[in-house]
Amino acid sequence: MEDKSVNKPQNGSLLISEPFLGDPNFERTVILVCNHDEAEGTFGLVLNRTSNLRLADVVDVYNEDFDAELGVGGPVQYNTLHYVHRMAELPQSVKLDEGLYWGGDFERLRTMIGAGLVNTEDIKFFLGYSGWTAGQLQEEIDKNVWIVNNDAANKLFNLDSDTLWRSVLREMGGKFKVLSNYPTDPRLN
Repeated sequence: MEDKSVNKPQNGSLLISEPFLGDPNFERTVILVCNHDEAEGTFGLVLNRTSNLRLADVVDVYNEDFDAELGVGGPVQYNTLHYVHRMAELPQSVKLDEGLYWGGDFERLRTMIGAGLVNTEDIKFFLGYSGWTAGQLQEEIDKNVWIVNNDAANKLFNLDSDTLWRSVLREMGGKFKVLSNYPTDPRLN
């Protein structure tokens, strides 16, 4: 009997899209689950989609040397800014995993950036987010739309976003390593 607990997302889980997913918003994406509540729903950020914008294009950061790119966190509310980071000292941050935090006091973050206390290697910014209503994500997982990895979120700063989908699957080994080599368009094989 298959252990379904490995298919249960939690705060800090990574959702890896199956290679057969036809939705262009989520094709070959890796999503960090920031808040999962069975009764309320799920909030996550796509980690491997970039935009053409930089942080300074959307908000004053008080430091012209701080040049952070903006990712596309998902198809919901592109006018909102979200961030994940490695700064335990940022007030109001939510701990997702060892050394991985979501959000926090944005004014304090801007002050820290202005003072040169934040490295772009320690924070990732996103426009928009991905969201599921109560029960919706689990239904998609049960239909094999998403692969859940509850043991890799703290590695997201160490992996290149361009190859994140493939890297996470390879690291999982077994059948997932095989999936990592699945061609984008199998008709061209």
